[in-house]
Amino acid sequence: MNNLENTEKLEDWWYPSEEQMKATRLHQWMKVLGFDHYDDFYKASIDNESWFWSQAEKELGIAWFSRYKNALDLSNGKKWPHFFVEGTLNASHNAVFKWTEKERTKNKKALQWESEDGSHEEYTFTELREKIHTAAGGFKEFGIRKGDVVTLYMPMIPEAVISMMALSQIGAVFSPVFSGYGAEAVASRMEAAGSNILITADGYFRKGKLVRMKKEADRALDAAASAEKLIVVKRTKEDMGWRSAVDISWDEVMLSSPLKKVEEAKSEDPFMLIYTSGTTGKPKGTVHNHGGFPIKAAFDAGICMDVQEDDTFCWYTDMGWMMGPFLVYGALVNGACLMMYEGAPDYPQPNRLWELTEKYHISHLGVSPTLVRSLMQKGTEWTEINDLSSLRVISSTGEPFNPKPWKWLSRTAGRSQTPIINYSGGTETSGGILGNILLKPIGPAMFNSALPGMAADIFNDSGNSVVEEVGELVVKKPWVGMTAGFWKDTERYEKSYWNRWEDTWVHGDWVVKDKEGYWTITGRSDDVITTAGKRVGPAEIESILVEHEAVKEAAAIGVPDKNKGEAVVCFAVLNTEPRDLIHLKEELLQSCADNMGKSLRPSTLFFIEDLPKTLEMEKS
Repeated sequence: MNNLENTEKLEDWWYPSEEQMKATRLHQWMKVLGFDHYDDFYKASIDNESWFWSQAEKELGIAWFSRYKNALDLSNGKKWPHFFVEGTLNASHNAVFKWTEKERTKNKKALQWESEDGSHEEYTFTELREKIHTAAGGFKEFGIRKGDVVTLYMPMIPEAVISMMALSQIGAVFSPVFSGYGAEAVASRMEAAGSNILITADGYFRKGKLVRMKKEADRALDAAASAEKLIVVKRTKEDMGWRSAVDISWDEVMLSSPLKKVEEAKSEDPFMLIYTSGTTGKPKGTVHNHGGFPIKAAFDAGICMDVQEDDTFCWYTDMGWMMGPFLVYGALVNGACLMMYEGAPDYPQPNRLWELTEKYHISHLGVSPTLVRSLMQKGTEWTEINDLSSLRVISSTGEPFNPKPWKWLSRTAGRSQTPIINYSGGTETSGGILGNILLKPIGPAMFNSALPGMAADIFNDSGNSVVEEVGELVVKKPWVGMTAGFWKDTERYEKSYWNRWEDTWVHGDWVVKDKEGYWTITGRSDDVITTAGKRVGPAEIESILVEHEAVKEAAAIGVPDKNKGEAVVCFAVLNTEPRDLIHLKEELLQSCADNMGKSLRPSTLFFIEDLPKTLEMEKS
């Protein structure tokens, strides 16, 4: 499987035993396909992508209403591949409904949820199906139709999953946004999507405090020209104000007659639209279809992370980031139990995440380097309280790891036995490009392979493949889950990823690979800022600053931060000297927090006389 006997054992590395390797889905699938060695299998996966993705969807048990004629059609080139041509399916059917047709799984737990205050809900696949059918009937009654885009501005509650699935069932498109965003960020994404309905909750709790979501949702609805109606889950039961002309109660939606008909969607029909920050201008609307994102998410979770039917999969994330939908489809399409937690991971005590792991027998836990660094500060003793024997895999994404927190996580929560899967890709890829497969040793903060089906390479400035030299991470062939362009902006999509080298996806990461095939990400080659695992474009922050009458120009950059990975630092050139710089500074920083969300508030702001200009800026 790999040459373990010739590999020098290094401290803090994870080494799979033969027994562990043989138990993985990846190993068993490889054997069925006739491969004894992973490297041979990986090469085949990128040499014949049509064969590979056809085999992958079969291994995942994807249910088709009408089977596809061709797994891949490249008649429009690599930028615009057509996967599973003329096949029809539905993302919700593959995530939930198909499991209710099988005796062994119809009453199996599909979703478990816990809130910060200890409230708990759980649903079997059959119970979840009934909730989804009722919501689908309600959405139809309130005028949502096939092709409509509905924005989800929700905390991590079951209604978020039910909404996603119900919208997919009727052929509508859901567009999740970060629950911590301010009104302006929500409104701009609604307008860009042409969304006229926003689904939200009245609020949620974080560290014991009430977060009033409806207040921001009301402001967003007023600001977005496309917005018409607000569907509200009364999560907190607090009086948040009710506007009868536009507000619809979730309870009213759920009084509707269940709709059992499932839309037979084409593989390339969009089902989800996620906005991701760009380096300049408005956010990019990445388009994902029924035959793309769910299959890629399920493949990475099931085959690469080894999520199986009897497992419980949890990732500490938000539905507005790619990892939220990844968690949902990565768990449910594989028949595993989805575990959702709403609240802070260290409240009321720093062992809350480990307490959840023990209580729900979590087998696969997803975190971020920022979260790990935060938990490190609480002390090792908090990881020793709970029984973590159920934990088979820990995964991490959001930003590059560095060795110190990786080793801390491995030694404490991992008990120096649990593999840590470093996982990197993005919203635009529906999952990972690089990862750690469980058939090779795993080293601190590194990736031991490009993932199967991902023809990843490293190019220098001349477009030549390099080893042991930092270069651009590229992907040379299309894959299932590759974004089907940007929403109503094909030119920007092609310019963002395909403009540097012919027929080559340029991802925007600086990476290096050693002679043994281990990869390390060294940073972003574009200037998108990743703070605490959340990506934000400098232009979004800058536009808020320059709206203030006192500000002439502004700039935002990311700087290294030991807790957040990157912190947002801003610079502003003023029109005139104000009387109170301290007050103005706080006012501007608070404006960023009000409009983008508290978690994206810049760490500081400096007033300067002028911004440096590049040659290109001066020419324009």
